[in-house]
Amino acid sequence: MKKGLTTDAMYGPRYSGVATFMRTLQVSDPSQVDIALIGVPFDGGVENRSGQRHGPREMRNMSTFMRTIHHATRINPYEICRIGDMGDVPLPDMFDIEAAFENITAFYRRVQAAGTVPLSAGGDHSISLPILRAIAAGGAVGMVHIDAHTDTCDDEFGYKYTHGTPFRRAVEEGLLDPERTIQIGIRGAQNSEDGWDFSQQSGMRVVFIEEFIRLGLEGVIAEARRIVGDGPTYISFDVDGLDPAYAPGTGTPVVGGITPREAQVLLQGLRGLNLIGGDVVEVSPPFDPSGNTALVGASMMFEILCLLSETVARSKGL
Repeated sequence: MKKGLTTDAMYGPRYSGVATFMRTLQVSDPSQVDIALIGVPFDGGVENRSGQRHGPREMRNMSTFMRTIHHATRINPYEICRIGDMGDVPLPDMFDIEAAFENITAFYRRVQAAGTVPLSAGGDHSISLPILRAIAAGGAVGMVHIDAHTDTCDDEFGYKYTHGTPFRRAVEEGLLDPERTIQIGIRGAQNSEDGWDFSQQSGMRVVFIEEFIRLGLEGVIAEARRIVGDGPTYISFDVDGLDPAYAPGTGTPVVGGITPREAQVLLQGLRGLNLIGGDVVEVSPPFDPSGNTALVGASMMFEILCLLSETVARSKGL
């Protein structure tokens, strides 16, 4: 392992010590790490069930169950990259959505300036927009988006910045290339076709759950790789993409979703892409006293971490 970035806690009892993401050391300077694990405890963009502000803390706790070597890919991200927990984004303006977004973007600009790749735990899905404002400032990026919802509505209750609108705003702001974006697992009734229409008409590839079932995992993986190509790509994973039987602790649960095992295989199928970061969002611990949703969220973070570590190691010659 990279000297100075891990401790014996990685091999010690799961219940001991102060919880950090994946039991890595906490760092404040992004230049100390190749990949920064970051919490964004914000749920000001939620219109119904909140609690996602507690997601990063619980995912940190549950991430202590993660180990070092991936069982299928045999990737040990800690051997090939410097990885640390940069703590939570400070949010002095948490009651003002647009000001909170500025807080988030400013934090990630420091990370971006250091050449460090971020992997984030939300928070509601609105946080993806201010993150992209920092890491996609150099040009529009592609995205693999796993979710029950497209999150491309124009507004919710008259407001432009919510967890249902981030990717419409990202396209409008030139941060997201819709023709290199795939949305996987979309399902559930809506009161308006606005979000679905925008995604499809802007050029996004929308894989509704019925097509997901028809194509199967291999077909969906092939389609995702075709859409994003070899350009810079972001991964955004909303836990409500999973069936609520596996992830009940979320703000907008929708039955009929994918399983955690399918999600793991899907993510593993993205190996080798040009990945610039990722997030796992919408874990709301108050709606799942068992802690299972936070465990699922932490597990998906580990899957994405393994992918990012290979990309970073390859790009930096580590």
